[in-house]
Amino acid sequence: MEKAYRRGSITAVRYGTPMEVPWFKAAIIGVGAGFVSGLLGVGGGILIVPALVLWLRMDPKLSAATSVATITVTAAAALITFGADDAVDWAAAGLVFIGSATGAVVGARYLDRIPDWLLAGVFSLVLTVGAFRMWL
Repeated sequence: MEKAYRRGSITAVRYGTPMEVPWFKAAIIGVGAGFVSGLLGVGGGILIVPALVLWLRMDPKLSAATSVATITVTAAAALITFGADDAVDWAAAGLVFIGSATGAVVGARYLDRIPDWLLAGVFSLVLTVGAFRMWL
């Protein structure tokens, strides 16, 4: 028998098993991540991944992949605004893109090989060190 999903949510399918995703919570996560991304120039993943894991109870690896899918649209929207203001150093952006695209391919290939607890620990450490270094 097929499960009936409550109103106000969409259904995500992970490994053939339906998972309920409340659309309102997902929209709040998106607005918050987009705002912080546009304001501070950070990738929305620093908010999206923890929010999906903690608030929507999504698997950390699925959260990372979902975050990457949403960042494309977030970055494009911010790029339109920054590009119109002539606020982009295109030479630096091109060089960073080459490195980040290469690193993203390698990271995505290894994601399934890393235990969830280690992934969460490394993510937390990177955020903590980054916050500390920016503050000083």
